[in-house]
Amino acid sequence: MIKNREHIIGSYDITLATSKDEEQVISLLKEVAGWLKANEIDQWGYLAEGGEDEEIKQAILNKKTYVVKKGEALVATFTLYETQSEWDQHIWGKLNDGAVYLHRLALTSKAIGTGLGKKILYWLESYIRDKGIDTLRLDCVENNIKLNNFYQDNGYEKVGTNDEHSKFQKIL
Repeated sequence: MIKNREHIIGSYDITLATSKDEEQVISLLKEVAGWLKANEIDQWGYLAEGGEDEEIKQAILNKKTYVVKKGEALVATFTLYETQSEWDQHIWGKLNDGAVYLHRLALTSKAIGTGLGKKILYWLESYIRDKGIDTLRLDCVENNIKLNNFYQDNGYEKVGTNDEHSKFQKIL
């Protein structure tokens, strides 16, 4: 199990989210979902409508969601699952090979383009490798070309598609 420890990358702190962070995390995710919709990217529509609020709260309660802060300001969030969620099973099929699944990586609009996303991925890879885990998986909608390119540019291999979602993984 990945333990709650505080980590620093540059001037950013990465910690497990707590119940105090719930509203900010949900707000950030909905802000990003709104931006995606406004830019005609069909991703996180269900989230924008509040359809994942309880799942997000549960992930925070289960110590699966992380926050990235600069000072007191939330600038990013992500969730890591060490076992497949129902969605992962839908996209990847039922696997039990020790991979970690990345969900809901989101940055504030001010943080996009600063290199923070790349720093978070690098941190994630190092963090889970230190835990003895060698595979990180994620998915994103296939028609979000910019996001697909972001993952490929950062060494993630596109290993297929399912239900109009690109499947990416990186062997660490």
